[in-house]
Amino acid sequence: GPGGRPGSVGGFAGGTGAASEFVRAGVVPGRWEVWTPFAVWLATHILFAGFPAKLWREHVRTHLGPDAVGLFAADGPGTSGSNGWLVAGERTVTGQAVIAGDPHRFIEDPGVYQQIRLSCPEFDVVGLAVPGIPGVAHFGHTGTVAWAITNAMADYQDLYRERLRRTGAGVEALGPDGTWRRAARHTETVEVAGEDPVEVEVIETDRGPVVIGGPEGLDDGVPEPGEPPLAVALRYPPRVTGDLGFGALLPLLRARSTADVDRAVDLWAEPVNVVLAADTDGGTLHRVAGRVPLRAEANGTRLVPAWEQGHEWRGWHAPPRDGLTDGVAVMANQRGPSAPLGVEFAPPHRADRIATLLAQRTHWSAADMSAIHRDTHLASAAPLLDHLAALAPGTLTEPAAALRDRLLRWNRHMDADSADAAAFAAVRSALVRRLAADPAFAATAAPPPYPEVFRPWLALVPRVGHALEHLLTADELYGIDRPAAVRAALEEVAARPPAGTWGDTHRLAPWRALPPETPQEEPGLSGDHDCVLCTSPVPGLTDRAARGPAARYVWDLARREDSRWVVPLGACGVPGSPHHRDQQALWLAGDLAPVLTDWARLTKETDV
Repeated sequence: GPGGRPGSVGGFAGGTGAASEFVRAGVVPGRWEVWTPFAVWLATHILFAGFPAKLWREHVRTHLGPDAVGLFAADGPGTSGSNGWLVAGERTVTGQAVIAGDPHRFIEDPGVYQQIRLSCPEFDVVGLAVPGIPGVAHFGHTGTVAWAITNAMADYQDLYRERLRRTGAGVEALGPDGTWRRAARHTETVEVAGEDPVEVEVIETDRGPVVIGGPEGLDDGVPEPGEPPLAVALRYPPRVTGDLGFGALLPLLRARSTADVDRAVDLWAEPVNVVLAADTDGGTLHRVAGRVPLRAEANGTRLVPAWEQGHEWRGWHAPPRDGLTDGVAVMANQRGPSAPLGVEFAPPHRADRIATLLAQRTHWSAADMSAIHRDTHLASAAPLLDHLAALAPGTLTEPAAALRDRLLRWNRHMDADSADAAAFAAVRSALVRRLAADPAFAATAAPPPYPEVFRPWLALVPRVGHALEHLLTADELYGIDRPAAVRAALEEVAARPPAGTWGDTHRLAPWRALPPETPQEEPGLSGDHDCVLCTSPVPGLTDRAARGPAARYVWDLARREDSRWVVPLGACGVPGSPHHRDQQALWLAGDLAPVLTDWARLTKETDV
């Protein structure tokens, strides 16, 4: 099937085609180690879990007070995770279950998911695999059982303020028992393409590796008089246990039932996921998988002092489980079975919309599911539209009054060909910029002097854009005159209305490993961050979408060959290949390609 061989990176399967593209781009291959894919996986998912959000909460708490933390929570439109739904056999036309959904991640070129089939006498699995990682971790179908995941939004990473001091022998950290303990320390040399190598000091305390600052402290650290300066250490499960959870991968390939999947994902570590599974005997599974530590509530909401007792880890949460409601289970990063494990979750809009759509029919087929994938209704538009409705027409200029009335008639669908959706997005962005510029938020505008990698979590305009729903519905907002801000944003857009449709500015912005062969304009997109079709702009900053459905799938338990899938670009990651973008038209239209399992219908094209 499509995809690169084991050991390929992001769809680059090696061979002359890939090598020539690297040469053309001026990229010099580095050293490839057997552990490189695991390192890429771990580095990606350390940040994927979002521990830098605790830095933002600390920043907001310091400058605006504790009540502001909830206003800027990721329950607002900021968090786009994934959709997934299971329809049991009692609700399908075949009498067998269907599982469907789409993971929401940064769109990468080559893609993060490869469509593969792994077949041998021991197992035969089709699924979406991460290049270089063995097996099919997230989305797979063995013929008798299928599974899928979404991010559980669990909180399982902690940040500790550390007091460090240098000694003649190295570095020490102050522990919760009041004693200084030796921290592990070494230096590493990082080779940088086209630049001089960089030497990095690596320090690890009993809590974990130091990710901000060091023995010389933080630029914004405020230690007590006479005390050593502060640094920040990260504690996360794989570093504590030495286990990535990949013990689950081979049992998943061997799975024949939901009970097998259940036992396999008991071995999973991170990211913590919600798992849906169904088998041909009518079994279903809806549970959380992954390691979440037991510890004090404060650990989940802020940076905690390493030198105080009460912040240690005390074992692991038992993974919560849930069932189906009327033959259906829906997961969309909302407060579901993982609610006891998290602090911030996605708003309920996507989950509610999927459940509403599924309730419109008594029986579904695999072929019906793409209609849900491409739904563009934006429920989170309501607070802004309510503010527009409350504006007295007599206080508006004629163009603004006309724009207001037009938006109140809008069907609230973020379709690429919709001029009304473009106008709504323009007003939304204008309002976000005005709120972010208000003096009430001035203290939070300058991010703390943390390393640059954390800046996306600390930027004020995206945070206001992501939290707009909360900011508009709060009882009070630090004295900000929200009706006046809404009126000014409406007048601003009415004076210079967008000339085109939503798709004219809401365009795909993939991350590319290599430059394109020829400059090209990426396609316009339907959807928005709170639509089921989750293509995420950053209101107030850009309409372009770097995040969206990194794949779509429909697993049919009646006949595996009736399953469907699609990726954003194509089956091959090598630029110039005829398959590099051979699925983009399907992906843009919200359609799916068949999962071929008949060997006679497959044609060998390459040996790489």
